[in-house]
Amino acid sequence: MDKSGLDKKFSFKKKNNEENEETYKKRTTFRMNLIFFSAFVLFALIITRLAVLQFVQSEELKGLQQSVNTKNVPLAPNRGTIYDSTGKVKLAYSTPVQSLYVTLSKDYSKRAEKVRKPGERLLPELNVFADKLAAKLNKLGHKDGEKLDAPEIKKRLDPDYNQYRGFTPRLVKSDLSREEIAYFLEHKKEFPGVEVVEESVRHYDPDRVAVQAIGYMYKFKGARANRTKYKELHQANSEVLRPEQVYLESETVGYDGLELQYQDELRGKNGYKTVEVNPSSMPEGVESMTPPQKGHHLYSTINKEIQQKTEQAIMDQLRWLHTHPVSGKLHQDATTGFAVAMEVETGNVVAMTSMPDYDPNVWKTGSTSPSVYSEIQHKMGNGTIKSVPSGKSGPHPESSVLLGSTIKPLTVLIGLEENLFSPGQTYLDTGSAYYGKNQSSRVGNSGGHVYGSLTPDKAIEFSSNTFMVDMIGKPLYDKYGSNVGMHQGIDVWDKYMKEFGLGVPTEVDLPGEWAGRLEYMSKQESALTRLVQASFGQQGKYTTMQLAQYTTVLATKGKRMQPHLASKIVDDQGNLVRELKPKVLNVVAFPETYWNTIIRGMATDVKAFNGFPYDYARKTGTSEQVVGRAVKDNGVFIAFAPRQNPKLAVAVIIPEGGFGATSAGPVARKIFDAYDEVYGLDGTPKKPQTSK
Repeated sequence: MDKSGLDKKFSFKKKNNEENEETYKKRTTFRMNLIFFSAFVLFALIITRLAVLQFVQSEELKGLQQSVNTKNVPLAPNRGTIYDSTGKVKLAYSTPVQSLYVTLSKDYSKRAEKVRKPGERLLPELNVFADKLAAKLNKLGHKDGEKLDAPEIKKRLDPDYNQYRGFTPRLVKSDLSREEIAYFLEHKKEFPGVEVVEESVRHYDPDRVAVQAIGYMYKFKGARANRTKYKELHQANSEVLRPEQVYLESETVGYDGLELQYQDELRGKNGYKTVEVNPSSMPEGVESMTPPQKGHHLYSTINKEIQQKTEQAIMDQLRWLHTHPVSGKLHQDATTGFAVAMEVETGNVVAMTSMPDYDPNVWKTGSTSPSVYSEIQHKMGNGTIKSVPSGKSGPHPESSVLLGSTIKPLTVLIGLEENLFSPGQTYLDTGSAYYGKNQSSRVGNSGGHVYGSLTPDKAIEFSSNTFMVDMIGKPLYDKYGSNVGMHQGIDVWDKYMKEFGLGVPTEVDLPGEWAGRLEYMSKQESALTRLVQASFGQQGKYTTMQLAQYTTVLATKGKRMQPHLASKIVDDQGNLVRELKPKVLNVVAFPETYWNTIIRGMATDVKAFNGFPYDYARKTGTSEQVVGRAVKDNGVFIAFAPRQNPKLAVAVIIPEGGFGATSAGPVARKIFDAYDEVYGLDGTPKKPQTSK
């Protein structure tokens, strides 16, 4: 190869080396820039995270740090009192008792037994402690009090943490005697972890006043399995964030009635002690203590005197029905009765009775024996707002029944509002009404009566089934069924029912209210049949509370008042926390002449009201329903008084009581008399006032 060739080759290599070096430099520079940029981003993220931790999440982290080293142990508050309307009678109240709690000083679990230190005998040590504790408790306790043996005490100490955590105090015994209190306060060193704690026991008026409405208490552990409220609270328990709201497994909580409805207000707030714990969650000392806040007091609208007279009236009437034949027949299957007395303008429920009742003091410890529960279980349900069985066994109607003729004032109102007839129009009652294909189905009046010429108000007064069928049931079907569908008439009927509180919750301040059974919505029968049967009260089952609210709508000429059993809530110093004021749920706007027509028609003769000093509006009802294979006659009655300036509305249901006038009517009369004595149906109490 000549010299020029070598030069070309050398220059080519040199050029390639220079290009490679330039590329390497660029790549190196890019990598270095990428590394520096990544490092910058990383440090920026770290600094930002540190800032968030320092300024945003510092309090939360402190709480988390605390949860590692300390635990909050709840201290149950003292529950507030439920008073009657006078504020003088305690319907539910708490009294202080001293209870013995034990906080385990060592880990006695099976796990700890396996890894115990040489020479350490955990289980024998626990056995000795339980034997010693049992001996002292049985020696010093009440003579008729609970007797505890060592195995039961070991079970309550829960060494394997089936119920409690290591640092949680275990309830061993409630309602200590004076001797037990004095001994264990004086001998704390002999019983490590033993503590005497003041708690409360719930009591109820021994006269058994509105027991289903007031409710009862149950252990939180059991309550959270059956009450959504407590299940959610259990799932949300957080000792770190809101220790004052944490529920103890052993504490008692409202399980029904006002006790459940106003649980948050009545309970108060926990106190809690902050306990230092070791890595095994065993306590090492108390760091601080926050005392409990006592629950608020509730003033109910229930008046004890009126309530007791209502309860007595039902029981007296049931006994009367068992011994006095009506239309040649005894009514010995009538074993229950339900009544609601509600002030027309306020919605205050002054009496709410589901009979027979029981003594709720069997629940004062939060539980009762299986034998006691078996005896009372059929009496515990509040039949005035729920559909509960009306007998211990066998086929019986429930507490919610067909309304029978008590629906007729509303039926006539619907006919007037739908322009099916006018207030003065007459109808010839022949004793029978026919409907269906080829007019093959017949409806007759009770007792086969033929009333002749009737105006709408007289049709209510004489309780004409045929008027309701021919003038409302069939025409309502024809008006809507032929135009916009076979079921539209049913929808119109349903709309009116709900505007008057039938088929919807009354929104009373009690848990578990039943909305009714709308049998007219069933598709097992034709729309025409359902409308015809509904027109005279045979296609819907409702509660006594719904009947009472419906009666107030009639009395006020259109205002559906919310019923309530609480009037106000105050704190322990008597300061007003909340006042429950009257509330109108909806207004039904009909012409005044329509209201006057139906109220004028509420004039059925009821012998129980002979001598009643007020003009009053009333409607009796006898609802027939098939239970099992038998036809049962339920007595139903609604009324308000006085007619021109209504003060009180009353609804009474006596399942299997026969005619409403003879079974439910006498109970209503005694309720009105009791109210007149205490408050006065004309605003002046008739009961003689005792001098102070």
